[in-house]
Amino acid sequence: MELRSVEELMDLLYACRHQRALRAAALLRRRRPADKELQVAGLVHGIGELLGPGDGAAHAVRHLLGERVYHLVRGDRTATDDDVLRLRQADEESRTAGFDAGVLEDWRTVLELVAARNSRLGAVD
Repeated sequence: MELRSVEELMDLLYACRHQRALRAAALLRRRRPADKELQVAGLVHGIGELLGPGDGAAHAVRHLLGERVYHLVRGDRTATDDDVLRLRQADEESRTAGFDAGVLEDWRTVLELVAARNSRLGAVD
């Protein structure tokens, strides 16, 4: 599956109803408020199984949200190790975090911002 728009990504995120992803993204927002790409990686890193087998999910994320989000979601060494560690820590903490992380719709503007920035920089095919 290819993600061609933020709207398609939002539909997919709604379908998975993943409160843990919302909590991970919210934790990252609290810790790194200016780092929108890291927050978005926290939100989308768990949707791979919904996009299909293999690396297709990561490439769909890469096309829409850019290289850094792609590498963070994959846990690649090309992403800074500190950021990969932050993402993993937030994911782990989101399993037991007991706070209201808001609703998915709150993230639409951030997703649009990251996608627009990626589009201006030239999306990867």
